[in-house]
Amino acid sequence: MSTPALIAIDPGTAQSGWCQLQSINGKVHSSGVLPNDEMLREIHHSACDVLAIEMVASYGMPVGREVFETVRWIGRFQQAWRDPETVILVYRQAVKLHLCKSARAKDSNIRQALLDRFGRTGTKGVTGHAWAALAVAVTVYDNIKGEQ
Repeated sequence: MSTPALIAIDPGTAQSGWCQLQSINGKVHSSGVLPNDEMLREIHHSACDVLAIEMVASYGMPVGREVFETVRWIGRFQQAWRDPETVILVYRQAVKLHLCKSARAKDSNIRQALLDRFGRTGTKGVTGHAWAALAVAVTVYDNIKGEQ
């Protein structure tokens, strides 16, 4: 059984990064950043087998409007998927541990781990929030592959 193609999203308040991995080899198929209303349409029409979304975590600190707005979009994205209960929600902590083996990893460490894995040519076109989406995609892809 092949690892399913997946799309991952790094949600934001107005726009979200996304990345799609190929099912055969786990390479980047496409990526980008879209306004959230366009992202909803993409999710609804996606031919991918798996949807993964980075989930917000609470660490006991007060949060503002932006966090609540992002959480609202996470729910909307999940609901737009053909089977909302199968959407995989991934916490940033899991991404850090998977890619960097450290909960203290920063975005720059995660990006370097992705560059080490794919090289510059393998991440061509990945920009902005799509890096975080790629990190989520790789974490989920590797976990699915490991379960097979």
